[in-house]
Amino acid sequence: MPIVGNDTASVRKLLHQWDHGNKQVRARILEDFIVTNQNKTGPEIENEFAQSASLFLTRLTAWLRMTYMIGTHVGLQLKAIAIFVGASSGHKFLTEFLEVGGVLSVLEILGLKQAKEEDKVEALKLLMHIANSGRRYKELICESFGIRAVAECLAKSTSEETQDCAKTLIQELSNGNPKFEVQIYKALIALLRAASPKAQQMAAETLRIVQ
Repeated sequence: MPIVGNDTASVRKLLHQWDHGNKQVRARILEDFIVTNQNKTGPEIENEFAQSASLFLTRLTAWLRMTYMIGTHVGLQLKAIAIFVGASSGHKFLTEFLEVGGVLSVLEILGLKQAKEEDKVEALKLLMHIANSGRRYKELICESFGIRAVAECLAKSTSEETQDCAKTLIQELSNGNPKFEVQIYKALIALLRAASPKAQQMAAETLRIVQ
């Protein structure tokens, strides 16, 4: 990653590169970030950024909101955000992402006709990180019309990987989330009438698990 020595000057240099770089420069920064910080804890990521990781996350989430409709390196951005959000002891990053409406942006990606299947997979994986953080986060996804978005993604997707990720997320949302139990059940029943036989099969399998 372009940060050397984990010092403030290096972080400032990286942020300057991001702020003044084109999409290719930003993509390269993200690729380096993903390679360097995969499976790191929140404190380790903070150390990598000289206790200023939030400055990078803020820029990243802002770029996602600006570009997800046009598909600029969306999967790459989602992977990088997932490293922050899914980091052990990284609750601060999760909170920051949620506070800027991150869940809504990610859910919208699932419904975009122009979205690539691989981008939808990364969106679903990111939502899984959020759902895994506890019941109130599952409720937040559901309150943001997440059940419908994920179910429709499962029904309409042409990719088995996307469908599998959607199925797994629905199962996770149903686990320990009594407030939305009925809504999830109804969504699965509706999926039994989906045009996709694979979606029907996955809905039936999930119903057996959640009942």
